[in-house]
Amino acid sequence: MQIGVIGCGYWGKNLVRNFNELGVLSWVCDATPTGQSTARALAPSATITESFQALLASDVAGVVIATPAETHYDLARQALEANKDVFVEKPLALTYEQGSHLVRLAQQQERLLMVGHVLEYHPAIIKLQELVETGVLGKVHYIYSNRLSLGKVRREENILWSFAPHDVAVILRLIGALPFQVIACGGSYVQPNIADVTVTNLLFDNGVRAHIYVSWLHPFKEQRLVVIGSRKMASFDDVSKSLVLYDQRVEVQAGQPIPIKGEGEQVPFGSEEPLRQECQAFLTAIATRRPPLTDGHSGLRVLKVLEGAQRSLVMNGEAVILPAEALSTGEPWNGHSYQ
Repeated sequence: MQIGVIGCGYWGKNLVRNFNELGVLSWVCDATPTGQSTARALAPSATITESFQALLASDVAGVVIATPAETHYDLARQALEANKDVFVEKPLALTYEQGSHLVRLAQQQERLLMVGHVLEYHPAIIKLQELVETGVLGKVHYIYSNRLSLGKVRREENILWSFAPHDVAVILRLIGALPFQVIACGGSYVQPNIADVTVTNLLFDNGVRAHIYVSWLHPFKEQRLVVIGSRKMASFDDVSKSLVLYDQRVEVQAGQPIPIKGEGEQVPFGSEEPLRQECQAFLTAIATRRPPLTDGHSGLRVLKVLEGAQRSLVMNGEAVILPAEALSTGEPWNGHSYQ
């Protein structure tokens, strides 16, 4: 099994490193001298080219796309049409229509389509999902996620499309459903019409709410996901690499809400590199012909939420209702079909 990677820049170099260390990298495509130099240093035995067509004409089984977001659709389409399995970094595309076309094309070509929602492969997130599914937290009431830092400021897409896909993917996975209402607001301060800060609120039909706060215009780095349950609460901090379970809740006693405060307990989780796990998942999918966790349908769900949030953002925070027909993909979700 041989893999080709297109893009050896800010994030692509990490994919090049991982696939090379897994012993399957044979081609790297990058149009820039800097990217080609980086690829040669990371994978000296791989063929380095600036021609995507040359990569597609090779005998690689899978193509990994780590290029600017606005190129994802066209490059993934070409790779699928060339009968390659495809792993494309988030977002899958910049519109639901484009993403839906890629999913249909993959099915027609009998090829695998995978999206780079790397947080879903993080050992701490997998452990957190276990806490949710086994009822340790009780009924989930509320989830919030903060992804904040100073930079990297992009010109191709706004902060919502750059940072929030990870958080949307994880929240949808934890809840096992799509929201029916999306509200987003934010501001553009560095570049006209490119939001630097957004807050997105999601409302689910089971009463769960979630909010996602993302910014690349922030004085310090914070990557935190908090799940509030009826029995306990959990907090994952990706900066300090910690998952803490809090024995805390609010109980109604004699008609009065009483806060019950307990100690936080560190929850152990595996030390595997999430990106390595994600890369291995792509190889396993190719070998078994079974869809990976973050398949094309997973990418479509995230796109549907992002599109709704973008529409709300443009309308200055007006609520957007996701159409009922868009809430069903017909694909299994956490072991059952969500209709």
